Amino acid sequence: MTEQNRWNIRSYWPGINAQILIAAAAGLLLGYWLNGQNAAPQTRDQILYVAGLAGGVFIDLLKMVLIPLIFTSIVTGVAHLQAHRQASRVWRYTFGFFVLSMLLAMILALVATGWVRPGDGLQLDMFADSMASVKITQLSGPEFLAQFLHSLFLNPLQAMANGKILPVVVFALFLGAAMVKAGERKQQVLGVLQELLELLMLIIQWVMYLAPLGVFALLTKLMATQDMALLRTMGEFILLIFAITLIHGVVVLPGLLYVFTRKSPLWLWRGTRQALVTAFATSSSAATLPVSLKCAEEQLHVRNDVAGFVLPVGATMNMDGTALYEASAALFIAYLAGVDLSVGQQIIVMLTAMVASMGAPGIPVPAW
Repeated sequence: MTEQNRWNIRSYWPGINAQILIAAAAGLLLGYWLNGQNAAPQTRDQILYVAGLAGGVFIDLLKMVLIPLIFTSIVTGVAHLQAHRQASRVWRYTFGFFVLSMLLAMILALVATGWVRPGDGLQLDMFADSMASVKITQLSGPEFLAQFLHSLFLNPLQAMANGKILPVVVFALFLGAAMVKAGERKQQVLGVLQELLELLMLIIQWVMYLAPLGVFALLTKLMATQDMALLRTMGEFILLIFAITLIHGVVVLPGLLYVFTRKSPLWLWRGTRQALVTAFATSSSAATLPVSLKCAEEQLHVRNDVAGFVLPVGATMNMDGTALYEASAALFIAYLAGVDLSVGQQIIVMLTAMVASMGAPGIPVPAW
């Protein structure tokens, strides 16, 4: 084959974004076909085993670089922001946006759930089998606060080894601030961390070559293993959560983007297609973080020190989807039990969901 022919083939080959979208659609279709018992049991088991293996390896590769990526990006991001005298401004805008977006998500969830009132026609005993294996632990407000604060300050090496992201973020923030305070004495350490961050981004580029296969495998197994009977029983609640999440992600967040930056939502969606599809396939903001950083720096042209600080912290603390789901689920269970919560009780649910979402695990455990 001549070089000219190779170039012609490459020109017609879809890019990585198109490959991921095609793989996502194909995975959903194959999973739906398998869920309908259209394949022989042995064939179905073999396909699901291969899909679980491929999807698990893809998530594991992302998890492999996740902790060192979060650590190095936050430390170098804080140090560089301080060097440009922009740390205070970025901190204020970042955490102000986190609080605003999460409050809007909570309000949207409570209003929509209170209007639809899912669960009114269902009974708790319908879910007895699903709840049999669930361990319920009750904590008072002070006990929950003490446990949450304790989870922030752990041995950083132990936290890294156990994949606990929140204490790694806290330690990285402290270390970044200490490096700023140290001044010139920290330049050598900062240089090493910066080079390590660049190497991690190179590894992420390699991992992304497997993204279409990983997305295809994850969605195939996800769709094939869903309990359709339970989904139909809870259809109203599931559709409500989808609707709230879509409204928040497609209307509220792009609206905030336009208000504060005058950037079009289409600009955001075009630049973050890889991250959006990966997040949908993995159900994990943390596992998607390496892809999000790549999109922010290469597609949206965000400065690496800003992206390196905002995105890792946001993927850990600004979990709007988790918070709105927890608030809506609390009201759903209340309606199942026949309990009408007062406005004050709903506000307590909202605040509890906001705090609890910050400590929620960011990576699902793949089923092999």
